[in-house]
Amino acid sequence: MKVTKKREVQYNVIFRLEPEGGFTVLVPALPGCVSYGRTLKEARRMIADAIEGYVASLQKHGELIPSDEETFISLIRLQGEKPLSYA
Repeated sequence: MKVTKKREVQYNVIFRLEPEGGFTVLVPALPGCVSYGRTLKEARRMIADAIEGYVASLQKHGELIPSDEETFISLIRLQGEKPLSYA
């Protein structure tokens, strides 16, 4: 019997509060891996499911599985003389 050891991987995720409510969630290391939840709890559950499906697809097609174990996200604040306009 073959014993398979599961490898734990880590992903940075970005939760964006939407004007109409809820959260859109992005996974920068997995292009196109995006989900949505009405609450933060639901958004976390939905993106975990999306990541699992994305990784399973990569495995099925024999592709490398990226992770964010060596990366991190930081915030950069900009200040200037003129007010900044935002989208």
